[in-house]
Amino acid sequence: MEVLINLAINGLATGMLIFLLAAGLTLIFGLMDVLNFAHGGLFAWGAYSGTWIFAQTGSFAAGIIGAVVTGLILGFLTERWIIKPVYGNHVQQILITLGLMLVLSELLKVVWGPNQLSASPPSYLAGSWELGGVIIIKYRVFIIIVGLLVFLGVQYILRNTKIGLVVRAGVMDKEMVQSLGINIKRVFMIVFMAGSGMAALGGVLLGPYSGVIHAEMGMEFAILAFIVVVIGGMGSFSGSILAAILVGLAGAFMSYYVPSLSLAVNMLLMAAVLIFRPQGLFRLKGRGV
Repeated sequence: MEVLINLAINGLATGMLIFLLAAGLTLIFGLMDVLNFAHGGLFAWGAYSGTWIFAQTGSFAAGIIGAVVTGLILGFLTERWIIKPVYGNHVQQILITLGLMLVLSELLKVVWGPNQLSASPPSYLAGSWELGGVIIIKYRVFIIIVGLLVFLGVQYILRNTKIGLVVRAGVMDKEMVQSLGINIKRVFMIVFMAGSGMAALGGVLLGPYSGVIHAEMGMEFAILAFIVVVIGGMGSFSGSILAAILVGLAGAFMSYYVPSLSLAVNMLLMAAVLIFRPQGLFRLKGRGV
């Protein structure tokens, strides 16, 4: 039982990290119809900038805030100078954002060097609790809580605020929203920056979870994020968290019980979804968040 509980917590924590990256992709695709393969680069920049700020200031909260701000700034620059000229052209979006992904990864090496950087949680999140013989690592519980809070917060904004109404309407019919006098391009910018900020948040939280960060981590997690987006349903925000949890749990349990399938399980899940339900497990008719 202890093993099952620990595996479940590990899987949920990993799933929440993937969700923070996949949620931004889902929002960006759902509203903007943009395939952003550079999203993993923003994830990595959040990890590096947040870890560096934490090391300089000794404040983990400052590191998190700095990482999110870094993601917002890079998101603004990416949407304005990279994505805006290729709206409506998926082939160009894929090519240009893949190129940006490589540039962002190499810039990390220029700024912080080519070697891995170590990362550790703050003292108040280090260590573990023992409950009934079960060892529960504090930092993994923290990640799960943060992921749930982000999900609930975004859901509240989407369903109970004016900007959320505009976003949901824009997902369904961008031209209709534009005809009502709403600056849909500004909404695009806000959504893109929000998605980039969530990616950066996931990156800075990953550092203490894995213990080290490296420049190629963005590509590795971007692949998992796209798998989650496909499984959950392109444009489905609720589907992204359920799919991320499924991927995280599958990876954790497979790594323990069938290590030889741990790398393939996510691809097998995606293949099964594409064969039996190509629209995704949680995708309804039309696009929706």
